Amino acid sequence: MTAEGGRRITAGELAGLTGGRLVGSADVVGDGVAPLDRAGGSDLSFLVTRRYLPYFQRSQAAVVLCKPQFAEEAGGPACRVIVPDPHVALLAVLPVLYPQPAWTPGVHPSVVIGRRSAWEEPVAIGPHAVLGEEVRLGRNVRIDAGCVLGDGVQIGDDVRLYPQVVCYSGTVIGNRVIAHAGVRLGSDGFGYILGPDGELPRKVPQIGRCVIGDDVEIGANTTIDRGSIDDTVIGAGTKIDNLVQVAHNVRIGARCLIAAQVGIAGSTHVEDDVFLGGQAGLADHLRIGRGARVTSQGGVIGDTDAGATVSGYPARPHREFLRAQAALYRLAQIVDHLEALVRAADDSKR
Repeated sequence: MTAEGGRRITAGELAGLTGGRLVGSADVVGDGVAPLDRAGGSDLSFLVTRRYLPYFQRSQAAVVLCKPQFAEEAGGPACRVIVPDPHVALLAVLPVLYPQPAWTPGVHPSVVIGRRSAWEEPVAIGPHAVLGEEVRLGRNVRIDAGCVLGDGVQIGDDVRLYPQVVCYSGTVIGNRVIAHAGVRLGSDGFGYILGPDGELPRKVPQIGRCVIGDDVEIGANTTIDRGSIDDTVIGAGTKIDNLVQVAHNVRIGARCLIAAQVGIAGSTHVEDDVFLGGQAGLADHLRIGRGARVTSQGGVIGDTDAGATVSGYPARPHREFLRAQAALYRLAQIVDHLEALVRAADDSKR
């Protein structure tokens, strides 16, 4: 995709920016980044694994960021920048070609501001946002259209709330947090006490907070409940995808990666550096050890050891899950053999 504003970078500049080794002409110019199979003659691209070699060999890209094993690969674009990890190298390239647009401080006339709410300049608050009483905003906070911040909400510096984010009273957000459109923070957890036969369940008041640490990013339409008695806490540097549900009293450690449609039931403790694959489900009152990995659609109903990788439902060690799946697939052949033996035995009796 071509960069806006006519931004360009030469292969020589690319090598200097990424610390890579240039193969080919330093004067080749790129003005965008695209996948190998869609890159045009003015695009930069990248090659990470052999799986994409056929695309590389047919690619029209101007320059390709390559791992060292592909430096002398036959075919493909002649101009290459050799780096240990092309994905990491792109982190230096993308802001140069696609810089973030500047934002303009100010408060839209339609904003509703409660008593004793305050902020540190500069901030930008968009149309029809609502700030309750005694809300506190740090410096460089951007609040987009239609956001609602309940009474007493606290937000740190350099925070971005995209349109229609709602923070209930009792929400505390750290510095450099990003919450995408439709995020709901601090809503009541699912807490009820069953009554005698025929009576309605009785709601347990949810009086804890929802605490979001520094450098957290929260995907669109994700919901994070407030605590019932204790707080719900998201640790620093954790990244959460779209459509994730985090229940009351959950504590998620630092630097966790949580993919789309994960559900975490109440009072579960997820330690630091955990990865939860898409649609994984964690039952309540569990402990997921540091660095553990739950693969996609894994259903965890018991504690998980630090560093473990678990899969399936109920979740079990990944190798054990794969062996069980392989055995299941062989079962059809075994049934066929058994049926053939039964038919042979029946025929011999006739």
